Amino acid sequence: MISSLPSTSTFQLPTSTPPPTKTLTLITPNSTSHQFPCKKPIKNTSFKIQSSPSSHMIEKETAETHRPDTFLRDSDGGPSTEAGSIRARFEKMIREAQDSVCAAIEAADGGAKFKEDVWSRPGGGGGISRVLQDGAVWEKAGVNVSVVYGVMPPEAYRAANPAANAAENGNFKPEPVPFFAAGVSSVLHPKNPFAPTLHFNYRYFETDARKDAPGAPRSWWFGGGTDLTPAYIFEEDVKHFHTVQKNACDKFDPSFYPRFKKWCDDYFYIKHRNERRGLGGIFFDDLNDYDQEMLLSFATKCANSVVDAYIPIIERRKDTPFTDKHKAWQQLRRGRYVEFNLVYDRGTTFGLKTGGRIESILVSLPLTARWEYDHKPEEGSEEWKLLDACINPKEWV
Repeated sequence: MISSLPSTSTFQLPTSTPPPTKTLTLITPNSTSHQFPCKKPIKNTSFKIQSSPSSHMIEKETAETHRPDTFLRDSDGGPSTEAGSIRARFEKMIREAQDSVCAAIEAADGGAKFKEDVWSRPGGGGGISRVLQDGAVWEKAGVNVSVVYGVMPPEAYRAANPAANAAENGNFKPEPVPFFAAGVSSVLHPKNPFAPTLHFNYRYFETDARKDAPGAPRSWWFGGGTDLTPAYIFEEDVKHFHTVQKNACDKFDPSFYPRFKKWCDDYFYIKHRNERRGLGGIFFDDLNDYDQEMLLSFATKCANSVVDAYIPIIERRKDTPFTDKHKAWQQLRRGRYVEFNLVYDRGTTFGLKTGGRIESILVSLPLTARWEYDHKPEEGSEEWKLLDACINPKEWV
């Protein structure tokens, strides 16, 4: 929805098992018993699971009949001020990016139009969700903007900013964290299997001091990226896409593209499949080690490069003839897309844990996907070449 984060786990299997002092017996519904060694005697402990107000830390949204000039609270200032706050200028940028991308998507489709939902929250914030479905070119295209105020439960804070938790050496106190987040997020799924899926997301986060740490400094960071997920490889398309990403990065720091390209390859990794979701692009997160104005300009440049990076590819591929076999392979790759988004994606995790708008959170999922048991493409086939590139990332420029 607003951000994305690789999944990590601190669970490790022990290298050796000490002699047990007690056993735990599990009785299954079919009366089969299983015994497990326990290192320490088990105490008679009861557990209670109950719903908590912290499970929904963002106010419920309200449908609106028109788009407001801003979703910001009055206290945050606006574009009308002399310079405009970072929050105000970032909101202006993401709304302009939404407009330009939606216009390009409708033009490429040649007939279908986006359905728009505008929503707000009583305490400030809101968003605009736009979805185009079953068009001539697009199976599903979603382009959302959101401006959110809320209080994160500890688990959502860890999902949003694992670096901060690590910096505290694991001594994270379970206190809610007030936050502000704004972003534009989009996933574009074409019908033609030779036309690639595109995802982009650019966001800005601020957190205030935790309840247990009054007076602590406010944290802020930028995140985002643009990545390409084809079902079939056309090298000229992939090189064009990566060249646009590199050109945007090079205007600010020549180290950005190689750094963020590798970050993208590492982030969109489906661990249980041992493969990447697609052919990458750029990805960055928790970025605050540069001047704030510079990072705002960088995020703006990247967002404004989406149309140039993607639409020429769509125009080349949208009418390419294809067979049922090609479509079936596209659907299998869409299945991988679903797996990553539901299992590993940071934005999905954050949105679900903070009670975000569910239709906006899950808009990235395709209308259709496919899973086949133990499917393996024939070695040397075009499908195999795509899978090989997802397993072994390449340098395209």
